[in-house]
Amino acid sequence: MTAEQLRNSILQEAISGRLVPQDPNDEPASVLLQHIREEKERLVKESKLKKKDLVEKPIKEEEIPFEIPSSWEWVRLKNIVSILGDGIHGTPEYDIHGAYYFVNGNNLSHNRIILKGDTKRVNEREYLKYRKILNETTILVSINGTIGNVGHYNGEPVILGKSACYYNLMDAALKPYITTLMYTDYFLKYAKGNATGSTIKNVSLAVMNDFIVPLPPLAEQKRIVAKLEELLPIVEQYGKAQKELDELNAALPVRLRQSILQQAIQGKLVPQDPNDEPASALLARIREEKAQLIKAGKHKKEKPSAPITEDEKPFEIPASWEWVRLGYLVQIEAGKKDANFGDEKGTYYFFTCSNTPLKCKTYSYEGEYLIMPGNGANIGQVIHYKGQFEAYQRTYLLKANGTINLEYLKYHLMCNWKEYNQDKLYGSAIPYIKLGNLTSYLVPLPPLAEQQRIVAKIEELFAEIDKLTK
Repeated sequence: MTAEQLRNSILQEAISGRLVPQDPNDEPASVLLQHIREEKERLVKESKLKKKDLVEKPIKEEEIPFEIPSSWEWVRLKNIVSILGDGIHGTPEYDIHGAYYFVNGNNLSHNRIILKGDTKRVNEREYLKYRKILNETTILVSINGTIGNVGHYNGEPVILGKSACYYNLMDAALKPYITTLMYTDYFLKYAKGNATGSTIKNVSLAVMNDFIVPLPPLAEQKRIVAKLEELLPIVEQYGKAQKELDELNAALPVRLRQSILQQAIQGKLVPQDPNDEPASALLARIREEKAQLIKAGKHKKEKPSAPITEDEKPFEIPASWEWVRLGYLVQIEAGKKDANFGDEKGTYYFFTCSNTPLKCKTYSYEGEYLIMPGNGANIGQVIHYKGQFEAYQRTYLLKANGTINLEYLKYHLMCNWKEYNQDKLYGSAIPYIKLGNLTSYLVPLPPLAEQQRIVAKIEELFAEIDKLTK
């Protein structure tokens, strides 16, 4: 059970009369309601209420959602308040120097009216024009857009907008329990279930008035509130602990994968085999293959890459490995500015920096590539793709110059590339990596046979992690 489910369960127990024991010595809720009726009649005689405020709409049997103790009563919210209304349904005249605030439902939070830095202000004239009767018995609830925010009035200099419903209780002693009721699933389901509107939901004042309240004796209300004040902080602590555990569980597979990749690129994931052809021999072969391609006109002659200094090397690697710049191992090309954008009827894939392949009808590239976004939030993600495809600008395409395991290179880039290049990114709103920095990026290159063993081990361990997280 989540903390939220536990909290909702406790609140439901509270408003059903099951959280604290009943006391036969308590004055029943029926007597409390009679006192409220008598007080309303007095206010009508003094012209402070209207006769219609005495009318009590009958509660039908089918409206009652759950059982309550015999000392409790079902009563409509309208019948325990002196007034229930909302704020203005228009826009007041704002005044940035005004001493009064125009608040709506989004200013209500955790039994408070929150006056934000961007809350609109009005002057005294507008305040006197639109003010409502708010006092120490007032409870406010958001009824438009976001439904169910709750606030108390504590003398704040405010006028209300239409999304802030307010009601003044006939007895201030009811306030703690009735406030609790506003946080229950019972009230929220009622309000949202009776809201109108498709885009922006609205709860009418009639719906608020008709809400039926499970009303305990006043003494039991106090015991309920006291018990909730004891239990809910414990539930909140449980919720925080649960959130931390959930975050840890969610992060653990990522951390495990990152740790595996880090071990892999440092030569610590699988043992070295002295019978392997060393990476130096692999580099010599790549050099020969590139020379042949250049001679055949299939590859452009490259500028010599800058020598690798000891200061550049981020960690030690086995003796059979070699440090080499990425641009030596692969041909790197950026996608086209005029690339064909997605077409769901196409048979080829179209790659952008979102790294989510779409369909397209035409293609510019064919073969085996690593595809990686060069800007935005997806920098550092890599796709290994074989086939025909289209790619948009700032999407980098890496094609092997010679014999190299592209899966090993993919895993290395996934592990280290974004972190390595963090200080080499350009742009503030949308960071991007320049082609030159990508070309000069250092790769720890194992012997080809070890590359294959590393990839096999990574895939084996990742599969085990996937099983644990399912």
